[in-house]
Amino acid sequence: MNISSRQIDAFLALTAQRSFTRAAAQCHLSQPAFSALIRALEDGLGLRLFDRSTRHVDLTAEGENFLEAARRIRAEVDSALGAMRDAATLRRGRVAIALLPSLAAGWLPGVLARYRAEHPGIELDIADVLSESCIERVATGKADFALAAIRADTPELQAEPFCSDGFHLVCRADHPLARRRLPAAGAAQLRALAAWPFIHLARHSSVRQYLEAAFHPQAMHTLMEVEQLATVMGMVRAGLGISVVPTLTLFHFQQEGLVTRPLHLPGLTRQIYLVRRRDRGLSVAAQALYTQVMRQRPPQEMLSKR
Repeated sequence: MNISSRQIDAFLALTAQRSFTRAAAQCHLSQPAFSALIRALEDGLGLRLFDRSTRHVDLTAEGENFLEAARRIRAEVDSALGAMRDAATLRRGRVAIALLPSLAAGWLPGVLARYRAEHPGIELDIADVLSESCIERVATGKADFALAAIRADTPELQAEPFCSDGFHLVCRADHPLARRRLPAAGAAQLRALAAWPFIHLARHSSVRQYLEAAFHPQAMHTLMEVEQLATVMGMVRAGLGISVVPTLTLFHFQQEGLVTRPLHLPGLTRQIYLVRRRDRGLSVAAQALYTQVMRQRPPQEMLSKR
């Protein structure tokens, strides 16, 4: 049978008041309507829950057995309703996002600081991973949305442009490239850069893929490949080579003895996309973070002029 929350409330009220008149008033019902709720509950259970007399209303043995279950049901309903109210008002909830490490370390902290100040009860799950892992997390439901350098437009996923990221040369302040003007022409600029040993990020990174596409067919003098931008910075600062990195990663290279210079090579612009599921709406908490992320996206003029 289906037991309604109104029947549970009526049963608990009558158990507490031991009077149909007082219990009906507590439930804001007329006495006939209240009596009908109790009768329907007993008929549905096939058990008599109360012994009635002109002066007393007492629980039967079956009623005593049902009392614990009724209290548990009422508590579970109250807890569920409270959780839903908290989620609707952003007092509780959880958001999971995945994004490129360059965005997670440099841009995201300011966004999350504001979000947490407004919604301190929301739990945050942040995955700072490469683009392929970002997409996989959204596809499998581990992330509500992602910021990745892959336009993942599929039947299951949708991608919307988020920002465009430029690229900068990074070298030591005493390096010849730091002291002279780079050629304006793309091919000549590529040759000027390719003459020097490069400290590269690994081939599976979006940075490396954009760089190789922009330099093709010009070969680069690769000295070493590393996984982390902090390692790139250390190697360049030691004078082992130069590198080309996205504008969003320049906070890694704001070090004494290093120079960064913007590059304007054809095709050397990294597109960042916000990726989410097509078949699933965002929770209230995730929608609030999505709105915050879109409102505080990196300014394009900053990325193009730094």
